[in-house]
Amino acid sequence: MKLLWFGPAVLGLCIACATTNSWAVHLNAPPEHVERFAGKLGFHSLGKVFWFAQQSKKTGMRRDPASQPNDPPLTKQWNLRTFDPNVRATWAVLVSITDDGMEESHLDLEENDDPQTSYNMNSNDPNSEPRYTPMKVNWHVGGVTSVASNRACAVGVAYQATNGGIQMLDSHVTDLAKAKSPSFNQQHTDICSAGWAPEDNGRIVKGPSTLPYEASIRGVSRGRGDLGSIYVWGCGNSGTSHGNCDLDGYSSSIQTLSVSSTTESRKSAFYIELCAAILTAVYSGSSLHRRTVVRHCRLPVLHTSYVGTSAPAHLVASITALVLEANPALTWRDGQHTTIQPSRPSHLRSDDWQTNGAGRPVSHYYGHGRLDAGKLVHLARKWTAVHPQRKCMSDVITRPLELHGNLILKWNETACLRTRNWIRSLEHIRARLTLTYTRHGDLSIVLISPLGAQSTLVTIRHSDASTKGYSDWALTSFHSWNEDPTGEWTLQIEKRGYWPTSGILSKFQLELYGTRECMRARRVGRTPVWKCLILSSNGSCTG
Repeated sequence: MKLLWFGPAVLGLCIACATTNSWAVHLNAPPEHVERFAGKLGFHSLGKVFWFAQQSKKTGMRRDPASQPNDPPLTKQWNLRTFDPNVRATWAVLVSITDDGMEESHLDLEENDDPQTSYNMNSNDPNSEPRYTPMKVNWHVGGVTSVASNRACAVGVAYQATNGGIQMLDSHVTDLAKAKSPSFNQQHTDICSAGWAPEDNGRIVKGPSTLPYEASIRGVSRGRGDLGSIYVWGCGNSGTSHGNCDLDGYSSSIQTLSVSSTTESRKSAFYIELCAAILTAVYSGSSLHRRTVVRHCRLPVLHTSYVGTSAPAHLVASITALVLEANPALTWRDGQHTTIQPSRPSHLRSDDWQTNGAGRPVSHYYGHGRLDAGKLVHLARKWTAVHPQRKCMSDVITRPLELHGNLILKWNETACLRTRNWIRSLEHIRARLTLTYTRHGDLSIVLISPLGAQSTLVTIRHSDASTKGYSDWALTSFHSWNEDPTGEWTLQIEKRGYWPTSGILSKFQLELYGTRECMRARRVGRTPVWKCLILSSNGSCTG
């Protein structure tokens, strides 16, 4: 059995079908004492982490539904060619793919492979090669750093970057694996790209537990030489089940760069989840009736049937690698700022485009719009670090409120004025709720900023009949980016279902994250922050 330790705990042992034989334990003892302690209990110590819990089996779902390179399949990579995000303008960092492994010996990958970033979390060894058996084929997503001009397979966006693979989806996924995978060798790794999530079924409300949450905090505070590791996540694929990515605590984390996708026809892909936590979007596949994207090459076959938000996540991770090649001094927050600035509506079709109070177009389908890699890299070269992050918290309600119909809360927010936490320009918003309700999926929750930006935090989910409600759950929005948060805020909770329902809102706390700098006035070189005051339904700027 396996023991990982971090610093008092009483151990019990329970081997059942829902658990594994791995434990993470809090021990206040030096390493040699831990080794002896583990041996007495029949455990094998795997080293130091930071929490305790018996590791249970959980599910991690793959998110499928310069000179010109001479790689023949480039003609099939339409999303980098005809409808590209201006990637080729950037061709002139280390990317870790946490998924079901990486073919390190692949002809198109081995040149850029870095073994220091590869590991198999399922077998605890450095071999991250995926399994190929008659019963198991692991070929989810990869190839973001595929070499160019070798006349084989495809070409990666960041073909001069190096990559590693973390295999974690080939078996039952524990919280320990979810914590260790994105943070593996984080002083050596710049970007972590993830194409997995909790179950995508339109009923789950799930986020990282203590281990992976603490790992992400350590990643953005200590990773990459204290500049912060950059985490890229797909927004999710349960769109047909009315899934909402704000109820997935991985892709909606403020430490995450959450990515959506659009089709060749500039419509939203049928599978994407909507939420206010999406930052940006890139092209991907949609269905057999539209061109899909190249996802894999196992010689001599090139697979082009990929649909799902994993591919956009890995594409944005590749673009982010180009950004760090242009300016390696960017922090993780600079990475979010520079990603948002060159994202544009670009005629992406949606009925919910709005302009926030800072003049930025936003959509629950596409975030701030389609990412332009060329403009992003150009911006990154000139970008100077944003001021330190500040956090301002407000307890909006002081007593439980009964919910029988609709509820509207209004309050005046000072954004911690006259304190050292005063925020002048918003970045992230989190509405932290504890709410019980008869039928979970019947509620719609909308947050409106003082400058009028509407963030739909929870949408109706017809298949969600849960009575559990939300327990200290944080709903995230990026829609008020760069706004001044001072003024009257509004929270609207609406009942939209057909069944008699009731509930209690016992906690509502507004968490504001941002900076004292006025970001709307910032000019990078000679390029002002782009603004649009009036948007059409197809994402075009009309005023």
